[in-house]
Amino acid sequence: MQDMLLIALFAFLGAAAAGLLGALALRLLRHRSLVVTLTVVAAVAVTAMLAGTLAVAWEMFLSPHDLTVVTVVVAMAAVVSLATALLLGRWVVARSRALTDAARSFGDGGSFAAPDGPSTAELDALTQELAATSAKLAESRERERTLETSRRELVAWISHDLRTPLAGLRAMSEALEDGMAADSGRYLRQIRTEVERMNGMVGDLFELSRIHAGALALTPARISVHDLVGDALAGADPLAREHGVRLVGERVEAVPVEVDTKEMSRVLGNLLINAIRRTPADGTVAVAAHRAGDGVVLSVTDGCGGIPDEDLPRVFDTGWRGNHARTPPAGAGLGLAIVRGIVEAHRGSATVRNVVGGCRFEVTLPTAG
Repeated sequence: MQDMLLIALFAFLGAAAAGLLGALALRLLRHRSLVVTLTVVAAVAVTAMLAGTLAVAWEMFLSPHDLTVVTVVVAMAAVVSLATALLLGRWVVARSRALTDAARSFGDGGSFAAPDGPSTAELDALTQELAATSAKLAESRERERTLETSRRELVAWISHDLRTPLAGLRAMSEALEDGMAADSGRYLRQIRTEVERMNGMVGDLFELSRIHAGALALTPARISVHDLVGDALAGADPLAREHGVRLVGERVEAVPVEVDTKEMSRVLGNLLINAIRRTPADGTVAVAAHRAGDGVVLSVTDGCGGIPDEDLPRVFDTGWRGNHARTPPAGAGLGLAIVRGIVEAHRGSATVRNVVGGCRFEVTLPTAG
């Protein structure tokens, strides 16, 4: 037992010395290639084994022949280990470089294409994460391009919509100032109408900016959908009478919801105004509400004749205004964007689809718990 302990001690001391030298080498070479690191690790393992073996052999006074045999065996093992480490290191480095090139491609604005061929589990996991990140970046770039396009169109439309009433206001004010207005009262009423319209546009812009900035503060209250729809129909009735459009409430169930009453009234008001303006005289705008699963669906159906299929995905975009003959432009194109923003702030969704003779806007909201 004592001899075995001595053998173990000498073997440990020899291996420990080699291990310390290897640790120092790894520290000095820690910024070098993986090939160098793997080679050092293999060399340390073989050297530790050789050092321990030689220390035991010298202590046991092996014959020169036996010592030579042991040394040759360990040396051959060292050659094989180092060669294996070099091959493995070169393979891993090649895979790492291919992955680096692929990552650089999508970092420069392209799409990530995973390198072909087998790889280690860690590199495979990294490849999957890079692929997922590339997909998210592509979606972000697409959203950014869409938003930028919407902003440019919005600025152009707002500039056009403001220029026309401002020109009218200027002409009317100059006529009043020069005493050329035969009916000053009519001019003043027209000025007030234009000012109120522009004030509404500015209010819509402010509301939309709050939605995009995430600063829309909601004050939820429990209310029945029946009451919400009833108030919206009453508010839109004068506009419907002016346009000769019938307002109809169909299957409006008394489903309780937790919503900001003011903001949700604005949603229904925008949808009804949009529907009334796009429905010809003697047409009908129908409002319905029914429970669907864990939510409630509020729908507004108009008689606009339908929206072109290529325009349907853009209906709720900021600044969108239908350019089809059956959907003439009206306003700054902010009402439906505000509708979507408010509904999504309530954890709901807003959609549109064509139906016979027109289109149907649907707002889905979670019911009150």
